Amino acid sequence: MTQVGTQAVDAAVLRPEPVRISRSVPARRETVFKAWSKAEHVKHWFAPAHYTVPHATIDLRVGGPFEVCMQAPDGTQHWTRGSVAEVTPNQRLVLDLRVDGGDGKVLFTAWTEVTFSDTTCGTQLDIVQTYTVYDPAMLAAIGGAPEGWSQTLDKLARHAAHMDGRTGEQPAQRSAVHAIFSLERTYDAPAARVWRALSDMEAKSKWFGGDPGQWESLERTMDFRVGGTERAKGRWQGGMTSTFDAHYLDIIPNERIVYSYVMHLDERKISVSLATMELKPAGEGRTTLKITEQGAFLDGYEDNGSREHGTGFLMDRLGASLKD
Repeated sequence: MTQVGTQAVDAAVLRPEPVRISRSVPARRETVFKAWSKAEHVKHWFAPAHYTVPHATIDLRVGGPFEVCMQAPDGTQHWTRGSVAEVTPNQRLVLDLRVDGGDGKVLFTAWTEVTFSDTTCGTQLDIVQTYTVYDPAMLAAIGGAPEGWSQTLDKLARHAAHMDGRTGEQPAQRSAVHAIFSLERTYDAPAARVWRALSDMEAKSKWFGGDPGQWESLERTMDFRVGGTERAKGRWQGGMTSTFDAHYLDIIPNERIVYSYVMHLDERKISVSLATMELKPAGEGRTTLKITEQGAFLDGYEDNGSREHGTGFLMDRLGASLKD
């Protein structure tokens, strides 16, 4: 016999394959973690489409409760109860969850591991949920977990973006916050090859955009000349669109590109930037790329370094594309 909580059960339990879900969320890692850590935020998203969360109790410390009530459109309530098993702020969260029957017996448990990491335009969530099933009738419900998680994370993406000020809503007041950063990467490739990755749309599309599988390209144009424009528009899994609109101001082949660009999330303009790319030789067959960017973040949009992080990720992806 095995003891689960206060319930003794037969040791011959069912252990289906773990469910693994990954999702890019267009919000800062600290914001996404906060969305998991407070009941007032969890109530906005921790349920599939058309469900609500009328009750939640969360104390994000080891041993603290993590309890959520999901309510169906017909009013039926489904409770998930458990506790926090591990917590590393902004990096990792492990929950020991269970679903009980009406008689209080445990139907199944779900050991839920969530990791948070920076990605191109926000946060990468990786979730692994490992089940121990005590009632075989629950296998069908667990079979629907991937779709349920997909719908739930759509809601999380929307809520986290709202928390981060990245929605299409009109701001309460106008503002502009300025930032500047400079990043360098040295590649094992000659300047001409790096230049092609920056100036040719086919080559640039290999690295400039959201993570594959998490971001769908909707529109891609590039007219690489002084006075020309570039657009990259795509949709995140959560439904939010991001749009990059650039205007080329100065081009010196194999040496320098200067351009301005505007970023939109949905219909909201979040920033206007001036960027300079400089290529320098770094020894035989090697090239250093330096990107300097000055940005104005608009009307309550809080960047807090995410643009710099995202640019660094893109530069790393550019380097990987040069190895193809």
